[in-house]
Amino acid sequence: MNPIIYLFFKGNCLEAMKHYAETLGGEIAYVFRNGDAEPDMRMPGGEDMVMNMGMKLDQSMIMASDNSEDMYDRPQGFYVQLAPASLEEFDRIFAALSKDAQNINMEPAETFWAERFTMFRDRFGTPWMLNFTGSKAQGDGPE
Repeated sequence: MNPIIYLFFKGNCLEAMKHYAETLGGEIAYVFRNGDAEPDMRMPGGEDMVMNMGMKLDQSMIMASDNSEDMYDRPQGFYVQLAPASLEEFDRIFAALSKDAQNINMEPAETFWAERFTMFRDRFGTPWMLNFTGSKAQGDGPE
């Protein structure tokens, strides 16, 4: 079983997910808009609001939806963590995702577990952690 990340946005779901697909090398798999549904099945909001969409990212899927102003809750209590394969990839992803960030909780820096680590909330409100362990990588995990 693979967990699926499901993100909610305040009316800018398609813009955010296209940005993530471009930045992370993902592929938009499908987009269902409010206007695609029968009138009695629509969520509050306009025809162009995204009801449900999916982005394939390697073997994973990230799903997302818009929410109306009244239903939107700012994401909290979690971060979407990515493990770039190199420092160059880390820097590229950080630059793209942190542009106009709502906040940067921890600037990219070396830690005792990683050559570079950062935590931030992007301009769309999604909380991210980037972790490049590099030479500090430990074995394959618990036995």
